[in-house]
Amino acid sequence: MTYGFIGTGNMGGALARALVKTVSPTDIFLNNRTMARAEALAAELGAHCADAEAIASSCGCIFLGVKPHLLPGVLAQLRPTLTAREDKPLLVSMAAGVTIAAIEQAVPGSAVVRIMPNTACAVGAGLTLYDTNSAVTQQQLDALLRDMAASGRLEALPEELIDAGSAVAGCGGAFACLFMEALADGAVTCGLPRAKANTFAAQMLLGAAQLALESGKPFGLMKDEICSPGGTTIAGVRALEEGGLRAAAMNAVIAAYRRTLELKQ
Repeated sequence: MTYGFIGTGNMGGALARALVKTVSPTDIFLNNRTMARAEALAAELGAHCADAEAIASSCGCIFLGVKPHLLPGVLAQLRPTLTAREDKPLLVSMAAGVTIAAIEQAVPGSAVVRIMPNTACAVGAGLTLYDTNSAVTQQQLDALLRDMAASGRLEALPEELIDAGSAVAGCGGAFACLFMEALADGAVTCGLPRAKANTFAAQMLLGAAQLALESGKPFGLMKDEICSPGGTTIAGVRALEEGGLRAAAMNAVIAAYRRTLELKQ
């Protein structure tokens, strides 16, 4: 299957970098509003650049990576080309807040996959949530999931839950970066060199996440196993509780979710 990307920003670029690990770069076509960005990515991956019309007319799978408010205009422009095709391509949208129904209305009869990936897809450690409409065949879906396997975990989720899932899986990456930066700042305050502080914070979070996934243990139990009575860790946990860390993290996810709902209006 050939793949086209209309929009090669941070997320589109991350998915293209993951896809090239399983798909020949000669089968990947890139387009961006600022073509210099697409050209730079094509040179990096060994892929092709193409205009949006060419992608719409020939690619078997088309990733829609433009900003949500721009997507209706892009679909309106490409609608004649897409609807004229007998071999209906997959339209894979990663636009936050844009529903499958909205894309179906813009391009009637289209096979639509709605995904919400995260930028860790670029290094094979991502999480991509997805749902499809009834026009997507099992063969199409199997091919897409197979070719995207190098991006990380792919999780089917009913569309009505994707916005909530993305508030954790997508937005949470930025929240985790803030937390790692704060931990590193604390370590630097205590005398650790910045480079080592950054490495230690990132590796710690990576290890904790891997242990959680492989063990299946609740986060609270994992925390309890690290905290010794009267020890250093529980002293730090108390400081975090005094600072309202958990409430702040919950509020961040809720705020991101509510903003997604606003984008739908």
